[in-house]
Amino acid sequence: MFWVGFNAFVLILLALDLFVFHRKTHVVKIKEALLWSCFWIALSLVFNVFIYYWRGSGPALEFLTAYLIEKSLSVDNLFVFIMIFSYFKVPSKYQHKILFWGVLGALFFRAVFILVGVALLAKFHFIVYILGGFLIFTGIKMATSSGDDEIDPEANPVVKFVSRYMPITNKHHEDKFFVKLDKTVFATPLFLVLIMVETTDIVFAADSIPAILAISKDPFIVYTSNVFALLGLRALYFALAGIMQLFHYLHYGLSLILVFIGVKLVISEFYHMNMLLALGVVAFILTASVILSLVFPKKDSKVLPLPGQEEETQA
Repeated sequence: MFWVGFNAFVLILLALDLFVFHRKTHVVKIKEALLWSCFWIALSLVFNVFIYYWRGSGPALEFLTAYLIEKSLSVDNLFVFIMIFSYFKVPSKYQHKILFWGVLGALFFRAVFILVGVALLAKFHFIVYILGGFLIFTGIKMATSSGDDEIDPEANPVVKFVSRYMPITNKHHEDKFFVKLDKTVFATPLFLVLIMVETTDIVFAADSIPAILAISKDPFIVYTSNVFALLGLRALYFALAGIMQLFHYLHYGLSLILVFIGVKLVISEFYHMNMLLALGVVAFILTASVILSLVFPKKDSKVLPLPGQEEETQA
């Protein structure tokens, strides 16, 4: 009943978002994005209170910790979204629609990953050590990578498959993913962008889902915390995308969180860490990385317009 009710509630929110509040295609301003971000965060905290009275303080702390970790790790998605939109020169007024359908697809794939992950952990306990080692490896790899890799759509296997079997236009047709020209259906560049966004999220889910499973084995807690973090991702993008490069130490903070969660998972058989302590460590790392970024900024750090806004401003 709770699974059905929660998913129905999410679908209603998504329908209102796309067909009511964003029915007309427009550029999402920072003020609007901040208001929506506050709404999604407030809604998440209200649900957290509901978890507290329904399930108790333990599951409520698990939800809050999982939500904070997933929200933090999703910041890395924003950097990639910026590069994808810049590469395909997507006008900013069409970016919300792409992110909307990208989030909808992400919700489905996250649900599959979570259910499979929980089932495997319940049946094969040794997977705990594999996931823990994977998180530690991923955290170290994240810290040692520059984070400035170029976007190469031709290297994406799904994009290559679509390009091989479906004709694609060389220009945007408003906010359409498909267009009929001379009795032939063509995919537009926006459809390729959607594929890139979707496959990118699947790659990021390979990092974030194990991290959340290290916090809680309850599929409902893991799923709902993921959903609330994803629902606010679009608003977070428009609110922070222009200033993301200012938080240059956040990248290292996220890698440290992955290593911390991985160690917590590996030693869980011998030492059960208090959830409140784990939440405090995650919050401290995030806060410290943001403060260090602001106190010791990069020389070339500055606020940038969203991809697509430069052309619109000139026009």
